[in-house]
Amino acid sequence: MSTEAPAPPPKINLRRPDIMEAVQAQVLSHYRSELVDRIRARGHVLSADGLTIKLAKEFGFCYGVERAIDLAYAARKVFPDQPIYILGEIIHNPEVNDQLRDMGIKFLSGKEKNADIEELKKDDVVIIPAFGTEMSVMETLRARGCRFVDTTCGDVMSVWKRVRQYADDSVTSIIHGKAWHEETKATSSRATASGRGHYLVVFTLAETDYVCDYIVHGGNKIEFLAKFKGAYSPGFDPDVHLSAIGVANQTTMLRGETEEVQRRLRSAMGTKYGAAELGKHFRFFDTICGATQDRQDALEKLLTQPLDLLLVIGGYNSSNTSHLAEMGEARLPTFFIKNAAKMISEKAIQHYNQHLHQEVETQNWLPAGQITVGITAGASCPNNLIEDAIRRLFELRGISVQELLSAN
Repeated sequence: MSTEAPAPPPKINLRRPDIMEAVQAQVLSHYRSELVDRIRARGHVLSADGLTIKLAKEFGFCYGVERAIDLAYAARKVFPDQPIYILGEIIHNPEVNDQLRDMGIKFLSGKEKNADIEELKKDDVVIIPAFGTEMSVMETLRARGCRFVDTTCGDVMSVWKRVRQYADDSVTSIIHGKAWHEETKATSSRATASGRGHYLVVFTLAETDYVCDYIVHGGNKIEFLAKFKGAYSPGFDPDVHLSAIGVANQTTMLRGETEEVQRRLRSAMGTKYGAAELGKHFRFFDTICGATQDRQDALEKLLTQPLDLLLVIGGYNSSNTSHLAEMGEARLPTFFIKNAAKMISEKAIQHYNQHLHQEVETQNWLPAGQITVGITAGASCPNNLIEDAIRRLFELRGISVQELLSAN
């Protein structure tokens, strides 16, 4: 007697008009800001009694983040009484992830995880976060018969397409990113999915220079592998797998830095193999997320204006937000905060120090007298948190935003 394989679970259309209409109303109620909308309409500027705030032209939720949140909310609408699981943070914003927990969605990883993959059963609903996930995790879930709500960003999937092509052509993927980040882990797993590909992750220009020097001059392989431990594929051999490379990146890195990584690696390969043979040994595709670049460009423009300080609002583990903070820190006093509560008083602010990887407190951060404060936010920061920060700034100066807007 033959045993037939179980039929795949039916596909659920989460984007039905009736579902999405209800979902979008709910999302707006949680995250929209009428105040931010009004300030945008006024030229992104609001002033009163010596305090001026200037918003970057682009900030906050991008399309990919909005889509991910919509799909997570839709899953709860479609499966109101069924357990729903999520592999990890849907985006890097604590308030948004807390909202999902309040909706009864169970987290399968992280500090506040409340379920394990081993507990999942056939037909259980699992949300794939916007960063995507590793191939091995997807295979485990498929083997358990789970149903997916895949919120992976399209820009991330474009990078996956590139590294798969590299692997098919026996080209090693050099990925500019953070080896420990969920997105880079997911991308790395696609580089090896065919069984033929390899990858190496470089985070800094100093690491890039080390790789370039090795390509041109060779070096100590044991030292190389120790330096990049945890950032290369199984079986990776720098003496073999750096002969043909293709650059890719975590989509939320700084464009200028990724371009410099590409330039330095291209130069090294040209030195090693000659300009005539470069096409056989080096490839590059622009895979920076458009929304990430829009926010970086908008902040760059904002930073050309007279500002006394910059507030960057978003989750501390958000890569695109951290790069906005880096841009500000290079030019003026910059405070990276996750919400308005971090502005304790005119004297004290708690903000994230990226070098120490922890919150620190700065005194006398908000000068008296006439000041102009620039504000931006990462692609995973909802507008309601930006509104809270604006209201808090004016509150610290004894100004009611509501009265201010009513008078104008």
